Order: sequence, then structure tokens, then C-alpha cells
Amino acid sequence: MQDMARRLSEAGRTRRGMAALTDEAADLTIEEAYRIQLMAVRSKAGPANRVAGKKIGLTSRAMQDLLGVFEPDYGHLFSDMEVDNGGVISLSALIQPKVEAEVAFLLNRDLTGPGVSVSAVLRATDAVIPSLEIVDSRIRDWKIKIQDTVADNASSARFVLGGRLTRVADLDLSLTGLVFKKNGAILGTAAGAAVAGHPAAAVAWLANKLAAFEIGLKAGEVVLSGAFLAAVPPAAGDFFEACFDRLGTVGVRFAG
Repeated sequence: MQDMARRLSEAGRTRRGMAALTDEAADLTIEEAYRIQLMAVRSKAGPANRVAGKKIGLTSRAMQDLLGVFEPDYGHLFSDMEVDNGGVISLSALIQPKVEAEVAFLLNRDLTGPGVSVSAVLRATDAVIPSLEIVDSRIRDWKIKIQDTVADNASSARFVLGGRLTRVADLDLSLTGLVFKKNGAILGTAAGAAVAGHPAAAVAWLANKLAAFEIGLKAGEVVLSGAFLAAVPPAAGDFFEACFDRLGTVGVRFAG
């Protein structure tokens, strides 16, 4: 497993996609894939590049059905993945990126499973923030199974946080609307219920899932709760913008 973690890290560093892990290890389990992810995380994390939070993927039933799974997955966010709101991302630094619009949770207290509920997540949330996640598979041509994306840090690459923090009191995030745009044109609209029924339900799932690995969510961490809509590949010059009802807007531009 250590060699698999090393090769995934090398593929990201060289920006050269690799064959799926499940092509060589058809019996690789999801738990083993998380162990591979954690090996890579431990080798990357340090004082100059801290773990900034977590991301949740596969929160929609459609994506779960596509990969033949019944629950989301998660990955780690590092400080070097964050891009300023309105900033620029170089496509040359990535392999095959796609853009997703999400609500991010900023925690003000630790959350440790099992038994974490939606209400516990909301009580532990300092604020929610509009966000964009840029996913990027180190597996060639996105030819992945669930084990591949889990091992590959849930296909994490970059994330962008909006400039406005909104308290969750008096908000029903399941009803929060999104207008997702590329170059000013609307790509789609959705509501927070598209994310596991409620974005906080995805965060509760994560806190409970992490308990199996003796990991908790920490105060100060950012948690990306999952995509409202399907991911969209960018091209050089594209500007993506996610406009959330009552939460504000976040955007990013792509360069060659």
C-alpha cells in the first residue's frame, strides 16, 4: 500500500496520470484505500503545508449509483490547495480538473463520532461559506472505481472560499439555492437538498466515518460538504462563479 501511495503522489507531482489501482489490485477494499490515502496525507502534511480541513464527495445518489457505492467518500484539504476568491488557477498545474459548487462549513468546535447528528454539526458550525472545489484525478482519464478515488484523496486538488461568512441560525441549508455559472452563462441551478438531503447531513456522515480511523473534525477546520451539481471541466480563460442564496458568491478563473 505504501508503494501505491507513493505512486499517486508522484503522479500528482509530475502531472502525469497513472493506471487505476484497481487494475492491478482488483480485490482492493475501500478500507485499504483509505489507509493508502492516510499514508499519502501523513507524508505530505507538515508545518509548511498543514491539513486545512476535509472534503466530502459522492454525496448525490446519481454519483453513488455510477460507482456502485451506497455512501459518500472523503479526502483531506491542505493549505497549499486554497486559492483566493476571484483568483487564477493554472491548468498546467493540474491533470484533468473539474469544477464543483459547494457550501463549506467552518467549525468552531471539535466533532468526533460516532453519534454525530445534523443538529450537532450545526451547533459546531461557526459559519458557512460559498465555495468552489476543483477536483482532479491522478488516475488516467477518470477511469476510476470508488477504491481509486478514495486512495487518491477523493480526487482533491484545489478549493476556493468566498469572502462572506454566514451564521447558520435561521438558515435552512436544504433550501439554499445555487446558480452555477461559467463565463456569465448559467450552467445549472440546484438547492442544498441535492447534497445528501442537507449539507450538514454530509458533515455528520463524515464525522461518524472518521471515527473508524480514530480521526475527528477539529475546530478551525473547513469542511466542503459536497457538490450541488455535476462537476464541469474548465478551459483556459473560463471564469466560474457560484451564486448562493443568502450566502453570497465565489468565483475563480482558469489560465493555460
